[in-house]
Amino acid sequence: MKKILTLIFLGMLPTLSHAKATGCHSWPMNMTEAWMQNAEIVDIPSLDESKTKITLLALGKKKKGLYTQIYHFVFFDRKGNSYEVITKNEASDDECSMSDVDSYLISKSHIH
Repeated sequence: MKKILTLIFLGMLPTLSHAKATGCHSWPMNMTEAWMQNAEIVDIPSLDESKTKITLLALGKKKKGLYTQIYHFVFFDRKGNSYEVITKNEASDDECSMSDVDSYLISKSHIH
C-alpha cells in the first residue's frame, strides 16, 4: 500500500511543484543512451527511438530558474527487448544540461 501511495504522490509532483516545465527530456535521454552503450547494455544503433516512452515523474524547483528532473524512460531495441531507466538531472529555464545525468537501469526484458 505504501508503494502505491508513493507512486501516486510521485505522479502528482509535477503539478504540485509549481515549477516551470522545462521540456528537457533530450539531454537525459541522449546521456542515458550513451551510458547504456558504454556499459554494454545495448548498442545505440540497435535502439528504435520512435518507440521510446518518456515520462516526467518529478520536476522540483531548487532555486531561481534551476530544477531537478526525474524521468522514466522505456527504450526498445529492434528485436523487441526493452530497457527501463530512471534518470535524475538538473535543468534551467534556458539550459537542459546543467548537470550530469544519473541513470539507473531498473528493468531489462529480453524476448527470445
